[in-house]
Amino acid sequence: MPAPALSRTLVAEGAPRGGLAALCITQTTGWGVLYYALIAAVRPISEDTGWDPAAVTGAFSAGLLVSAVAGIFVGRILDRTGPRTLMITGSLLGVLALTIVAMAPTLPVFFAAWLLAGAAQSAVLYQPAFTVITRWYGPARIRPLTVLTLAAGFASTIFAPVTAALTAAFGWRGAFLMLAGILGLITVPLHARYLNGQWAPPAPGTPATDHRARLRTVRRSLEFLGLQALMVLLGLGLYTVTLNIIPLLVEKGADYPTAALGLGLVGGGQVAGRLLFAAIPSGARLASITGTAAGALLILAALPGPVPVLIAAGMLAGAVRGCQTLLQATIVGDRWGTRSLGTLQGIFSAPLTAVTAIAPAAGPVLAAVLGTYTAMTYTMAAAAGTAAILAAVVSLRKVRPHAIN
Repeated sequence: MPAPALSRTLVAEGAPRGGLAALCITQTTGWGVLYYALIAAVRPISEDTGWDPAAVTGAFSAGLLVSAVAGIFVGRILDRTGPRTLMITGSLLGVLALTIVAMAPTLPVFFAAWLLAGAAQSAVLYQPAFTVITRWYGPARIRPLTVLTLAAGFASTIFAPVTAALTAAFGWRGAFLMLAGILGLITVPLHARYLNGQWAPPAPGTPATDHRARLRTVRRSLEFLGLQALMVLLGLGLYTVTLNIIPLLVEKGADYPTAALGLGLVGGGQVAGRLLFAAIPSGARLASITGTAAGALLILAALPGPVPVLIAAGMLAGAVRGCQTLLQATIVGDRWGTRSLGTLQGIFSAPLTAVTAIAPAAGPVLAAVLGTYTAMTYTMAAAAGTAAILAAVVSLRKVRPHAIN
């Protein structure tokens, strides 16, 4: 039997004037400092300390796994207290973590600092921001969510060169101290000024005990678990292939500069996908996004060339990845409304965050086991194809009469 509805109505609580712009700034800064800065600084950190680059990036991936687990608790706190205190705390935790990163005398301390940074990521990046936007705008949330993700999409464009410039001028330790200051000075005041201290109280209706029981039922329902599995398979396929598209293209005959261009154009496709998301009818999003993902990855696996066609397929996969971000932001609210959205979103997103942590390493590991990056891509196309099958099953269950609440 389907899970009982918590509240399928999306209620707009109203966004403060300037709230969306403030969130765009804090998300761009948060992603730039807590995510992309380390990616840009792996080489100078390794050269200065002698730590293996794999160990440096391993600390970052471990932090992302912490973020996945912490996001479950962050979602519950977000529902109970509102976003202001939570996201200010996350920003301050990020400042502390980056300060420890900059001062770390040994690799274990550096590793521990990134675990702390992972906890900060869970409280300040997309997961809480998506909940805030959904509660502010209700049914009209697609446009502000698109604006938010487009703005944050420039985080790497801004902060990768900023990190490189600061590292060249002050060393990587000085750079991370400055980035910690930037994070605190920009995000803390904006979170304090524009975020809700408390959410509006729920409308009279279902008693709290009944609501908690329904919440448990939703979390264990086949629809919830099926959608979660679908998104995990989709994310695993897309991220593993697109983040490893350089060796895949080189294996198929591209030179390194051309393959690197292919990776850059994946990012361009991601922006285009976010712009196109709203044009996809809501009832067709699951099927069209998962089906297109499977097709794009299959093209990348099956075609030996020419390279421009493979790059175009990579851009298509990037566009689907852009759509997948917005699908993740909307899919829970679409089905179960805004009450307890933070809790459900935290539980729903945890394995997706874990997938993004392991995807960069999963590609080379699978390629080593299977023999080629082409074989790895076939496997990830199968994962996306399984997601498309799950999308069809979920869609069929949704239109059966007993599934309407």
